[in-house]
Amino acid sequence: MSSLTEKDRPIVQLLLNTGTCPRCILRFCCVGSQTLYRHPYKDLMKDLKEFLKNNQEKEDTVCSDVVDPPCKRIRLEHTEEGPGDLNHNGALQQIPSVNDGNAAMEDSAVKVCNVCLGILQEFCEVDFVKKVCQKVNSADYQFTSFVFSVSLPPQLSVRERAAWLLVKQEMGKLGLSLAKDDIVQLKEAYKWIIHPQLSEELGVPADGKSLFEVSVVFAHPETEDECRFLATACPDCFKPAKNKQSVFTRMAVIKALEKIKEEDFLKHFPCPPSSPKNLCVAVEIQCNNGAVFVAGRYNKYSRNLPQTPWIIDGERKLESSVEELISEHLMAEFKADSFNFSSSGREDVDVRTLGNGRPFAIELVNPRRIRFTAEEMKGLQQTINNSSDKIQVRDLQLVTRSAIGRMKEGEEEKTKTYSALIWTDKAIQKEDIAFLDDIKELKLDQKTPLRVLHRRPLAVRCRIIHTMQSEYIDEHHFRLHLKTQAGTYIKEFVHGDFGRTKPNIGSLLNRTADILELDVESVDVDWPPTLDN
Repeated sequence: MSSLTEKDRPIVQLLLNTGTCPRCILRFCCVGSQTLYRHPYKDLMKDLKEFLKNNQEKEDTVCSDVVDPPCKRIRLEHTEEGPGDLNHNGALQQIPSVNDGNAAMEDSAVKVCNVCLGILQEFCEVDFVKKVCQKVNSADYQFTSFVFSVSLPPQLSVRERAAWLLVKQEMGKLGLSLAKDDIVQLKEAYKWIIHPQLSEELGVPADGKSLFEVSVVFAHPETEDECRFLATACPDCFKPAKNKQSVFTRMAVIKALEKIKEEDFLKHFPCPPSSPKNLCVAVEIQCNNGAVFVAGRYNKYSRNLPQTPWIIDGERKLESSVEELISEHLMAEFKADSFNFSSSGREDVDVRTLGNGRPFAIELVNPRRIRFTAEEMKGLQQTINNSSDKIQVRDLQLVTRSAIGRMKEGEEEKTKTYSALIWTDKAIQKEDIAFLDDIKELKLDQKTPLRVLHRRPLAVRCRIIHTMQSEYIDEHHFRLHLKTQAGTYIKEFVHGDFGRTKPNIGSLLNRTADILELDVESVDVDWPPTLDN
């Protein structure tokens, strides 16, 4: 085994004798060759034994050739005895000597590893890889690459610390050192082994930036109580969280291990760690596709349709919404778990949205299907439009998450154009409203309207009416076309909201005014890009 050198010999012998698997031994010898970890388990065990045997034979040859003076092996100065010499009873556990030949080595091939609890043994084999791939294939996802994630039992970090302290102590006796960060991480070694196998079986490459994630969650019930002493030693590291089933999360355990003193750790945990009876269990194998984002613009032609589901105190007020009429078709085609709807502003249930429509975006969570051609998206748009006479969509397209930010920018920065049908209590003539056409950049102070006060904070907002164009109808009605700053409350600008919006149409005309109908004629946000539909 060319990656190992003479200085690794005592580590190899020590760890083999204490029940550590070959791949974990390579990790503690800081072997960074990925291909070496992929060798069959039995071959690795055989190679390690051969490595020890060859080195022992070389030493025996050197000793037999030198009679006088006695064999002069390189003697490295011992370090002083310290906390690393203690076990959980305050004394160093008796382990087979590194010079005991093959004693206790024969059993190590069949034992569950006392460090990785079998992760780098059973779960690197073909049968487990096939089990994972069967789960992936049965889930029927579209993907061109994958990222593999693994969740390990938190007690593995405790066992790793115990093994490191054991090896560090042994190397210290030889005048050498082993930094914790020099050890190859268990997750890293596991992915070195599993990635090529998964890639070959699934037929796609592993890619750390892939949106398709295959995840495995491991547990080891037999040793799940091994972290509990840390809660007593470092209580600040373990705080209950609403979304966590246990306070002993991997990050909390790692934080506690960084904080606890070595001597305190060794008083509570055996060094070397004991050999378990059972392997880890793969309690969960899951697949998840990154979200897909679909954008477009919608027109709303109904005055009895909310933008989002209208539910008050758990009771549904209207049977449908713009959000649902669009999303139900997207959910079906993309085979997603759920969705999130957003838009550039919103209209009231009784307000129509005309013209080029209002920009919207839908996040489809964990979709099974992710690839759609432009023609397929056009067909999906037509399906939505054929399903209802209350809405229509246009420019339906796939977009990136970052692109949605452009839609949100327009909510406060852009302008919107409205058409309002207005009633007045006193009779009017055409010349009574003509002056409205000459008003430019009218500044309003709008206190949060009474009708939205239950969901919006109380504040006075400055808004601007850029232009107005009046259209006389009869003595009590006229239509007003307005171009305003986004975020302006048009209904309140007309009737005044009991003086909460100043000035307002009523105060400008010196009479009571109310709004009968309101249409959004344009939302001036240049997004998403216009398509040739």
